[in-house]
This record gives sequence, structure tokens and C-alpha cells, in this order.
Amino acid sequence: MKATRKQLTQRRHFRIRRRVEGTGDRPRLAVFRSHKHIYAQVIDDEKQHTLVAASTLDKDLKSNLPSGGNISASTAVGSLIAKRALEQGISKVVFDRGGNLYHGRVKALAEAAREAGLDF
Repeated sequence: MKATRKQLTQRRHFRIRRRVEGTGDRPRLAVFRSHKHIYAQVIDDEKQHTLVAASTLDKDLKSNLPSGGNISASTAVGSLIAKRALEQGISKVVFDRGGNLYHGRVKALAEAAREAGLDF
């Protein structure tokens, strides 16, 4: 029986999460991608607490973006999450691509966050 695309993504996600863990010193930048939107969170896994979040549904971005499911929207979310993290004093993170391939929207978000000042 062939695995579906969703099952393959879940397998990759579990495999990544076995190795990637966010700490208080270096929290995890987690990315979730749907067809219409992209979401990013900076998470401290030790305390099980979300420190910073941004998505295409934020009021700051939603009015300026024609679509939430493209590369330009991902770039905007990446720079916004980096700006919010730096305001909280977070400059180093580990990147959790959430089972998605490092390509397209996920790559655009990561590169925008790096350019805005996050180190990973």
C-alpha cells in the first residue's frame, strides 16, 4: 500500500522532532503550512510555552497581502516573526520545518527570518 503525501509529511515531521528540541536558550522556530496560510511560532519546549507567533492571519499582514499562500506572504511572516523574537530578546533558534521540504514557502520564511536577524 502506497503512503499518501500527508503520511509522508507526518513521517518526516516525527523524524525531525526526534532530533530538534527547543530550550530556553535556543527555542524552536516551528513552521506550519496550509494551502491558504503559513504560521510560525517560537516555542520553548522545556516549559511547553509559545514565546512568539506570527502568521498570514495577523492584522499587521492580512490587509497588505493579496494571498496568504504564496512566497511573498511567507517572506513577510518570516521577517515579522524575526522582528517579534528580537523584541523579546531571542536571537538564536533551531528551525523546525514541520515535515515540509525545505523549498518554496518554507525556505522563503526561513531566509527572511535570517535576513531580519535570527540566527539558525
